[in-house]
Amino acid sequence: MARAERVAVVCPRYSETGTVGGAETLLKRLAELAAADGRRVSILTTCASSHFTWENTLPPGSRRVGDLDVRFFPVDADRDVGAFLRVQQVISQRGLFTIEDERLWIRNSVNSRALLDHLREHGADYDRILAGPYLFGLTFFAAQVHPQKTVLVPCLHDEPFAYLEIMRELFGAVVGFAFNTEPERDLARRLFSLPAENCAVVGMDIEPFEADPAVFARARGLDRPYGLYSGRREGGKGTPLLCEYLQAFRERTGEDVNLVFTGSGPIEAPAELQPHILDVGFVSEREKHEAMAGALAFIHPSVNESLGIVLLESWLAGTPALVHAGSEVLRWQCRRSNGGLWFRHYPDFEQELLLLLRQPELRRRLGAAGHEYVLREYSREAIQARLFKVLDR
Repeated sequence: MARAERVAVVCPRYSETGTVGGAETLLKRLAELAAADGRRVSILTTCASSHFTWENTLPPGSRRVGDLDVRFFPVDADRDVGAFLRVQQVISQRGLFTIEDERLWIRNSVNSRALLDHLREHGADYDRILAGPYLFGLTFFAAQVHPQKTVLVPCLHDEPFAYLEIMRELFGAVVGFAFNTEPERDLARRLFSLPAENCAVVGMDIEPFEADPAVFARARGLDRPYGLYSGRREGGKGTPLLCEYLQAFRERTGEDVNLVFTGSGPIEAPAELQPHILDVGFVSEREKHEAMAGALAFIHPSVNESLGIVLLESWLAGTPALVHAGSEVLRWQCRRSNGGLWFRHYPDFEQELLLLLRQPELRRRLGAAGHEYVLREYSREAIQARLFKVLDR
């Protein structure tokens, strides 16, 4: 195999503080692992910091961040956001739309002509290009500039957008794929008839840590058991359903269980539950890990996941998981690790949360199994070995 010495990583946003989405965190970490191996790695990203507005708030240009050359390019200012949102709603609701609508949607997604121009002019500077996630116009068009060098990191979900005709173009253009899990890979192969030899499972390494399970509750004045959710709060992540279920749980069982949120976004919750919610927003990695370590369970109600970074972190904290069975990936992670339970509907949720609440030994065993699983499958060495095979293939 020829070693890929010069690597470009195309991703929508970049932040040194880690306050971006899971896909961007993944791409940043893959870039860091490649750079740590002595490769020259450039991150090509936009000047946006908010995934709501995509406003150009960061200055364009290049700067060195550790071992990475990070290049910022402006998001196109002439995108028709209204047209984008109108078509996106129709697609999301599985309505009627045409291939022309799909192209209108992807053209008015987050794009950067300046970034694409850089790829065209400097394509010879890179041996391999990693690009993701699949839902962005930036990824769609970047993959077409040098498809013979491009590996897609799709972060694919079983959702309406995965069935678009333009996604057949995207997945059919690139030379290979770096998936996060086997279920994500299998979904892509079913949808796009991909050759097995082009489909690698890589994932992301999770750095081990130690966290005192008593620190977070003591610092925040919590004297009751709590479930924890970390990440974006929105319907697509299942947080309104989580709030609805926990309120029903409190009413039906009489158990005084609270709910802690870290991350960003509004929390849609019944009024009766709001006094029992603690929203700490963005916190340091240390405090997030302490919150995980002290939780009754890490509850992940999303059905749209390709890896589950916070799930893996919660297992490193020794905390069991309670996930939505509608996510094939999260269910697969729990079954494979024996580190958590999954619910199909509210009766499952109630029964399983009661088990975790009333059987501390079960909770300990699940958390310990999850911890060992992450150390084994998501160590730095394991991920590097899988990543380098993709880069150098």
